[in-house]
Amino acid sequence: MKTIGLFVGSLRRESFNKKIANHLTGIAPKGYEFKIISLEKLEMYNQDFDDDGNPPASYIEFRKQLNELDGFIFITPEYNRSVPAVLKNAIDVGSRPYGKNSWDGKPGAIISSSLGNISGFGANHHLRQSLVFVNVLTLQQPEAYIASVNKLFDDTGKLTSESTSEFFQKFVDAFAKWVETTT
Repeated sequence: MKTIGLFVGSLRRESFNKKIANHLTGIAPKGYEFKIISLEKLEMYNQDFDDDGNPPASYIEFRKQLNELDGFIFITPEYNRSVPAVLKNAIDVGSRPYGKNSWDGKPGAIISSSLGNISGFGANHHLRQSLVFVNVLTLQQPEAYIASVNKLFDDTGKLTSESTSEFFQKFVDAFAKWVETTT
């Protein structure tokens, strides 16, 4: 069984990206478990904590979780044409202290979304830049840009678009093949 961490770039209670993550947990390919990794209590990265040998408990737990995962899927909205701070902070915490990068060499993928037609393109590509640096082996195709995300879920958070559901299944199946190729 391979365990894949799902990292949601939104802390909002009714986050569409959380709804996407919840949907993905139910369609994980055979032999895979998709697990949402909470970023809500992860303190902002401060190198002094690591330099002083006294990292917060949230850093220690988060890094332990990363080390136990076989891969990562990042699900993000776009804030000001970039990645939300909570997601960038998670990347920073996981990549430190220097020489102990918990992301290193593991497969990953990105899903970005927005209310409009740009579909989080800016966030998706900014995130790719950071993932290249921390050596996450990021799936190139299929790309996942989800437009009009606010129209895809019912009041209970269930995905109602059959075509989007089919796309997500193809995406996670392609990701599973990517994981098998890279591990």
